[in-house]
Amino acid sequence: MPRAARDVPPPLELLCLKALWSLREGNVTQVKEVVSRTRPLAYTTIMTVLERLVRKGRLKRRKSGRAFVYSPETSRDTLRRAAIRELVDSFFDGSAEELLRFLSADEAQVAAAAAAPAEHPPESGIDTVLL
Repeated sequence: MPRAARDVPPPLELLCLKALWSLREGNVTQVKEVVSRTRPLAYTTIMTVLERLVRKGRLKRRKSGRAFVYSPETSRDTLRRAAIRELVDSFFDGSAEELLRFLSADEAQVAAAAAAPAEHPPESGIDTVLL
């Protein structure tokens, strides 16, 4: 049974999209340069991912000399909305209110933990439990 297409791109596609959002447009070499700061990938891998994004309609490309120049067709905010919608649908049964309630409760727990004095101050020395 085929899987349903997701609105949120997989990590490698998202990495290339992020590079192009920062560049506004670029060829494979320029995208590879930005992506390589966090993840070293082959030129052909970047080229394949960019072509996949073109087929999916997330990028457009134009010929410039002998190379293609790619630019985003999908905005960062559009993908953010899609990711949040997917999160809400998957983990909060489609209820944005449930997400907000969860985030508020989480924030309250963090604030309470920060405000409460430490029950047991850290001891100096070796932790014998690990020995």
